[in-house]
Amino acid sequence: MIAGSRLRQIGWVVVLAICFTAFLALTFRVNAVKSEVRLAERQIVALERKKILLETEFQTRANQQQLADWNAVEFGYKAPEADQYLESERQLAQLGQPRGANAPDPIRVARAPQPGEGNDGYPAMVSPLTGKPIQKAAKVQQSEDTLTGLAETLSVKATGGIAMAAEAAE
Repeated sequence: MIAGSRLRQIGWVVVLAICFTAFLALTFRVNAVKSEVRLAERQIVALERKKILLETEFQTRANQQQLADWNAVEFGYKAPEADQYLESERQLAQLGQPRGANAPDPIRVARAPQPGEGNDGYPAMVSPLTGKPIQKAAKVQQSEDTLTGLAETLSVKATGGIAMAAEAAE
């Protein structure tokens, strides 16, 4: 009987060892599959980003072609050519040379002051509604009157509010 009981104990240990080994193998397999899934998800995200980048590139190139077509038909702009650039600082300095002795004077035009212009040479400000010049003094007086009226209205409202609060308290 002792031999049978001992055999049963060894059998249970073997069964538990097999179950534990199967559990470990299954756990490692599950973790490996999870890792593969994460890797696949990262690749999907990377491919989506690459797709968006390529779509943007395609749209940009299509817009560039459309702009080039419009430019050729409508505007006539063209890229600068090599002969438009200066080769050195000396060429730039030559552009700023003073006029020669026989060079004609630059054309100058005199301008008479226009009626309605102030002393500074700018036209007087006019009202967009009436077309008449705006008077600064009248504007200052009007703003003072407006401020006085607002102050009176505010004081009436404030004292009226205080009186109403006093009546409500009684």
